[in-house]
Amino acid sequence: MSVALNVSSTAHTPATLTDGLTFLRPVARELVHRSSVAEVFITDGVPVGDDRFVVAAQWPRDHALYHPDENGLSDPLLFAETLRQGMVYLAHQHCGIPLGRRFVFRDLDFEVTDPASLRVSGTPQSVLLEGTWSWVGGTGRGGRAEARLDVTLVADGRTCGRGSACMLMIDERRYNLLRRMAPSGTTEEAGAPPAPRAVVAPYRVGRLRWRDCVLERGDAPDDWVLRVDRNHAVLFDHPTDHIPLMVQLEGIRQLGHLAVHEAHDGRFAELSFALTRATVECLAFGEFQQPVRLVVEERSPAGPRDAEPYRLRIAAVQGDTVLTRAETTWECVGARVVTAAPAAW
Repeated sequence: MSVALNVSSTAHTPATLTDGLTFLRPVARELVHRSSVAEVFITDGVPVGDDRFVVAAQWPRDHALYHPDENGLSDPLLFAETLRQGMVYLAHQHCGIPLGRRFVFRDLDFEVTDPASLRVSGTPQSVLLEGTWSWVGGTGRGGRAEARLDVTLVADGRTCGRGSACMLMIDERRYNLLRRMAPSGTTEEAGAPPAPRAVVAPYRVGRLRWRDCVLERGDAPDDWVLRVDRNHAVLFDHPTDHIPLMVQLEGIRQLGHLAVHEAHDGRFAELSFALTRATVECLAFGEFQQPVRLVVEERSPAGPRDAEPYRLRIAAVQGDTVLTRAETTWECVGARVVTAAPAAW
């Protein structure tokens, strides 16, 4: 692959915005808050104007968790994770936020507007995030800052998505004060993973391996619980004192996949639906001591009618507290290819 991306022949991204960007190697792990080099998708980033940046990323052709779907389309949560990494990278590399700060999601919104542009081919996919950075209530100085990043997703010169993220960035003292409101004992080490017997089978939630299934059956037929395995190499890339948003988002995605595809039985059973948008509110920390329930709060349409977009509002709830709430949209992307054969654990 060429060291520099040249898209001068495309209509969407002028070459001046991408001069000097490379996809040669991932950026340093600490700049995106990852422990494994294999989980770093950001490769570069440059400022292109006042509070405007272009971030380069490379998506793997395959991934243990964020693998292509049955139609060969890239996992939409690759976009979500790239947006998260891109904002953390810009904060440290270009916006003056020192290493060691804690990042806390306020909200996350991403939409894939052209799924066909993200079809996996014979080489890893190089994508761009063209973004605007804005401070929320200040310039980010001192031990507390809050900012928003609004981006356009570009692949092969074609605009194929949009997204935004808002994060609170605080020093260790302020973070510890914030976490004192949580139940005690939140920092115990990860133990043995939860027993897999209650986990929904991989093919029903769009996964390939049992170990990637985070949806467990609850006590009643329509009750669902988030399986939290702190030994999972991707979802828990490094130790943490709370349940990360991306773990909750994976549970929300899996419940959505189950709800949408199993609602479309009968004459629509052959259709495949993909998550194309999620608007996520981050309302409270998820703790390890209590189970997290996943609840479908609203669905539209109420039942299968045709191949129109299917909308679900799903919440992650702990006790009486809503941790995360997501408005999701699922769209038909092609024929469904399903195998019920159990995958390796």
